[in-house]
Amino acid sequence: MAKEIIHTDKAPAAIGAYSQAVKAGNTVYLSGQIPLDPATMTVVEGGFAAETHQMFKNLQAVCEAAGGSLDQIVKLNAFLTDLSNFGTFNDIMGQYFSQPFPARAAIGVASLPKGVQVEADAVMVLGE
Repeated sequence: MAKEIIHTDKAPAAIGAYSQAVKAGNTVYLSGQIPLDPATMTVVEGGFAAETHQMFKNLQAVCEAAGGSLDQIVKLNAFLTDLSNFGTFNDIMGQYFSQPFPARAAIGVASLPKGVQVEADAVMVLGE
């Protein structure tokens, strides 16, 4: 099966040896997104909530570049540097997804790239 590399300028450029997403068949594997402003490649200011909104906007942009939407995500992995922010994360996630929600893991980590507080990667399945 051939793989198709997904790229959009509406999300931060890949920094390193990876792609924003890879499509194989009707499945799209989305790389982790952090709260970088795609125009400036700098971390957004405003704390955890602002970072989480930007991260979901970046993830959404990559979904759209692949021909899908956030609602087609079947699995989301979220990485938080402080699990006390889980409630805020959950509330903000509810603004970007509608039911039925994807399967999800929320994992506490010691640190993330560029000192951000949140990152998420996902698997999306496109309709036939």
